[in-house]
Amino acid sequence: MPPIDLSLLIWIAFLLVAGVQLFYYLFFFRRLAFYKTDDQTADPQADFPLSIIICARDAEHLLRKNIHYWLQQRYPKTDGAPNYELLIVDHCSEDDTARYVHELTGAYPHLRLIRLYQQAKGIPGKKFPLSIGIKSAAYEHVLLTDADCRPASVWWAARMSQGFQPGKEIVLGYGAYEKQPGWLNKVIRYDAFFSALQYLSFALAGYPYMGVGRNLAYQKALFFRHKGFVSHQHIPSGDDDLFVNQAANRHNVAVMLHPDAFTYTPARNSWKLWWMQKKRHLTTGKYYRRSDQLRLGLYATSHIGFYVLLLLTLLLPPAHLPSVWFWSITLGVVLCRWMIQHIILRKSMQVLQEHDLKPYYLLFDIAYCLYYLIFTPLAFKRKVSSQWS
Repeated sequence: MPPIDLSLLIWIAFLLVAGVQLFYYLFFFRRLAFYKTDDQTADPQADFPLSIIICARDAEHLLRKNIHYWLQQRYPKTDGAPNYELLIVDHCSEDDTARYVHELTGAYPHLRLIRLYQQAKGIPGKKFPLSIGIKSAAYEHVLLTDADCRPASVWWAARMSQGFQPGKEIVLGYGAYEKQPGWLNKVIRYDAFFSALQYLSFALAGYPYMGVGRNLAYQKALFFRHKGFVSHQHIPSGDDDLFVNQAANRHNVAVMLHPDAFTYTPARNSWKLWWMQKKRHLTTGKYYRRSDQLRLGLYATSHIGFYVLLLLTLLLPPAHLPSVWFWSITLGVVLCRWMIQHIILRKSMQVLQEHDLKPYYLLFDIAYCLYYLIFTPLAFKRKVSSQWS
């Protein structure tokens, strides 16, 4: 039996993982890249009332900055009054969050305050206050965001509500980070962009697996039907992605990607804070449905494999393969992958209004190999912080 040509096996493996990468870009990610947003300038309409819910903890400074964005949404009115409510759930704040919100209720009748004075035992994070907010909401359709978020426009609520077409119970939005100078900001924003590229593209392909609490809407009936957060209430994170993972299917999810429907959040200003935030968020991945774990894991593995095997292939070219064949096929595959990636990532950045990240996509794509190697093991650690993200 002739000896196995290890260099040939490495080259074949490289071609296989490159094929997997092309499949993800052409079958999944192109759906976001070529998504057609509503370009009409007419005011968006909504046929039902809406509850906007925000959980706040020691967030007076954030509310002073952002609450007027939520209170002044241009949502269809009934008898001259706003047809939506803004529900602030004050969760054990030690500052003047409750007093500040209470002072505003006189001027804004569609503003409501719920005060909670203690944390529910065994339910870390914000799942308990969010559950109270959803149960207390006056209306069937709820729209969620965070105290440190601001909507992109006065049409945010109305645009997100447009996603509730017949049969749609969940609407996924894009929660972006504000643009600031520096590499840390670019890293955080690219990370958020690439996460959105995956969960929005998968949802458009009929495989929804997560959403982000910075911009997410669903129906109360869906929340009650799945018993809220009971199945994962002991996990600090996951009030957004784990609930969507458990409640979403290929038929009941819509995406809303009009720029008016985005939200923007200040990014972390230190590498340490971002590291801590990422560790909290990654603890939920191991609780996803097995099929979702396999799809995400296959992409990450093929991403790492593409660059690692490319390097090994260039260092150890197959000795028994004609040189012209080897170089033509290898370079052709690399250029094909990079060309398709170039088109899809740049068009996706255009859809999500992340234009300034376009020059750096190849650098970040290579750096993501290190990202996966560092953060994947962290996703399986048991001890995590219970603080809000």
